[in-house]
Amino acid sequence: MSGKRSYGDPCGVARGLDVIGERWALLVVRDLLLGPKRFNDLLDGLPGVSPNVLSQRLRELIEHGVVQRRDLPAPARVRLYELTEWGYGLEPLLLHLGRWGSRTAPRSTGSLGIDSLLLSIKASFDPTRATELRGVYEFHIDAAPYLAEVTGDSVQISRDTAAGQPDATLTTDIDTLRAVCNHQISFSAALESAALRLDGDEHAKRRLTDLLLASFAPAPQPSKAP
Repeated sequence: MSGKRSYGDPCGVARGLDVIGERWALLVVRDLLLGPKRFNDLLDGLPGVSPNVLSQRLRELIEHGVVQRRDLPAPARVRLYELTEWGYGLEPLLLHLGRWGSRTAPRSTGSLGIDSLLLSIKASFDPTRATELRGVYEFHIDAAPYLAEVTGDSVQISRDTAAGQPDATLTTDIDTLRAVCNHQISFSAALESAALRLDGDEHAKRRLTDLLLASFAPAPQPSKAP
């Protein structure tokens, strides 16, 4: 264990914060929920963190067994960081925290990253709509593939491609996707301008559209005490 300070409290909440309570730690976990990433990819997804701080957070998370390193052999020779099984146990907490936090007034002027955008689909997914939204969908965002599978009563999202032919595919760039999700342009306007493309049969394209747009309906604001 690293020499960082501990709360010294046997409560499970305090012990959990001893592991993931340092600044940036939970955001590193967030950006690994969709799958492994290289160091530079993590750095790009966390624009406010320095390389030194990111290295320190990764070391601590590895020491605690939340994250692990994996080196791909030649010819790739790439080092990846990924969540352990125990690390993935933080997903429900992060999704719930995201739902809770989305009800607060935005304070940051930064842009929502692709991981956060896609995790919003998971966080706001309505299990009662799983049957009508069932399918395998791909998102190609700036040429990077992401896979969304609606099965049972949940949606699973990963940095991956479908094993076979997806039911529908959405292709666009991150700026257009942000603009659509932030209601700065309509989905239909993005399609008409060719900034966004949908492929697949009409029913599947409608399901993919519903899956995306339902996640970005305006969230109710918390009531304030009189």
